[in-house]
Amino acid sequence: MSANRSSAVMAQRHEAHDSLDDFPTPPWATRSLLRFLKEQGEPLHLQHAWEPACNRGHMARVLAEAFDQVHATDVHDYGWPGQDGTADFLIDWGQDVPNVEWIITNPPFRLGATFILQALKLARRGVAVLVRTSFVEGAER
Repeated sequence: MSANRSSAVMAQRHEAHDSLDDFPTPPWATRSLLRFLKEQGEPLHLQHAWEPACNRGHMARVLAEAFDQVHATDVHDYGWPGQDGTADFLIDWGQDVPNVEWIITNPPFRLGATFILQALKLARRGVAVLVRTSFVEGAER
């Protein structure tokens, strides 16, 4: 018997406070975002992106298909060889902040709003987050 993984059930799941919230983004979702950005006239092939919750590279690999350079970090080392470093995106980066036009990520759900605020401070051109639709239902978001 398999577990019920319907969208209604998954939207109700609760992660432990110390969970790494490991829910990889399927490649088709990232490619759809890239197609949208290109349709808006974004010259992605000339721009740099940062995926600060890269996990095992599910989004970063696809971003590399379109962007000139992709900086991939995460708070945990998942063993993906494309990860540039282990770093907490939510720290004060000061002068060490990567120089990127875009920050594109699937943030940990419980830290999503904080990730968005940080990304808006650091990205020079734009921010895109791929999250469950239930993310926008929170009163504080």
